[in-house]
Amino acid sequence: MLAAGAPFFTEASLAQEATTRQGRGGGQRVTPPDAVRIDLNEYPEGPHPEAVQAIANVARFGNRYRPTREQPDLVVAIAETEGLKTNYVSLGIGSSDPLQAAAIAFTSPTRSLVTADATYESAGRAAEKMGVKVHRIPLRATDYAHDVRAMVKADPNAGAYYVCSPNNPTGTVTSFEDVKWLLDNKPKGSIVILDEAYIQFAIEHSPAMEMVAADKDIVVLRTFSKIYSMAGIRMGAALARPDLLQKMRPWSASLLPITGIVAATASLKVKDLRATRRKINQDARENTLAFLEAKNISYMKGPKCNNFMIDVKRPGMEVIQALNDKKVMICQRMFPAYPNHVRVGVGSMEEMAKFQKAIYEVLA
Repeated sequence: MLAAGAPFFTEASLAQEATTRQGRGGGQRVTPPDAVRIDLNEYPEGPHPEAVQAIANVARFGNRYRPTREQPDLVVAIAETEGLKTNYVSLGIGSSDPLQAAAIAFTSPTRSLVTADATYESAGRAAEKMGVKVHRIPLRATDYAHDVRAMVKADPNAGAYYVCSPNNPTGTVTSFEDVKWLLDNKPKGSIVILDEAYIQFAIEHSPAMEMVAADKDIVVLRTFSKIYSMAGIRMGAALARPDLLQKMRPWSASLLPITGIVAATASLKVKDLRATRRKINQDARENTLAFLEAKNISYMKGPKCNNFMIDVKRPGMEVIQALNDKKVMICQRMFPAYPNHVRVGVGSMEEMAKFQKAIYEVLA
C-alpha cells in the first residue's frame, strides 16, 4: 500500500477536492437522481452481467484475504490478453494506484517528473506532494498531443515522463511514433509512464505492448474503471519489465479486493465486450460532435475516447454551474491551461441528447 504520507488521487477525489476548493457543498456534491452524469468519465452502462455474477459468486468468501487463485488467475488473463509474460503484470487499485506508485518510484527531489498541460493531474500532484519538481509542458497547439520533444528538453535529468493517451481531459491521442521517439531520446535511466486508461475506446490492441515485451524503459497503465464499467469496484494494472515493477511495489497496494479481481477476470473473458462498447461510445461521441459542429460550438478536434473539451468562450466554471442548474453534470473542475474550456464525458445516446439541449441553451 502507498506508504504513510504518500497521496492518493483519483478522478473522483480530484472532483471532490475541486468542489471543496470552490466552496460548493463542502466537497460532498449531491447529484440529483435524475441528473445526467457525464462528469467523471464513467461508462454509462454497468459492469457486464458476467462480472456481476462473478462478484455474487465470490462475495460469500469475503472473510478470506485470498480464497483460492483469484489474483493469479487475473494476472494470467491480463498477460494472455496483452501477449506478455505473467511477471510483466502487476495488479493495482484502478490505474491511479500504480500511476502514483510509478511517479514516486522513478522520481526524486533531484530527478523531476515531466508531464503535459493539460493532462490527468494525479501523477503530478502525487510527485509534488513528495517534494519532486514537476515540469508541465503545453500540449501541441496543432493536434493537442503531447509535445514529446519539448518534454525531453524540459529537463536533461528527469526521472520520468508521463504520457496520457488518449489524454484526459482532451480525449486526444499521442501517436506511438511519438512515444517511441520519447523512449529513444529520453535521458538514460529515466522511465516513460504511458497511461492507457482510455485506450480501448480508440483501438483493440495497443502497440505499446510490444515496447513492454521488448524490455524498454516503459511502464504502461491499464484500468478496468472505464470501458469495463468498474470505476466503483476498482481494479487496474501496471505492465512493465519485472525490475521496474519491483521498484514500484513499496508504493503499491499489495492486497486487492477479491470482488474487483473476479469481476475483471470475468470481463476479460467476454468476447467482443470492448469492440461492442467502443462502437456504442463512438456513436454517441460522433453524434454529439456533429451537433456541436452544426451549432457552431467550438471543441478540441480529434477526441478518440469518452471525453472531449468544448471552448465555451467564457470562464468555464460559469458554464459548469449553469449546466448543474439544468441537472447536467459535466466535469466539475477546471484545467488552468484552458480556462475557457470545459470537459465533457460521453454518456449514452439519451444522456448526450439531454446534454446537447442543455449546452445549446446555456451558450445561446
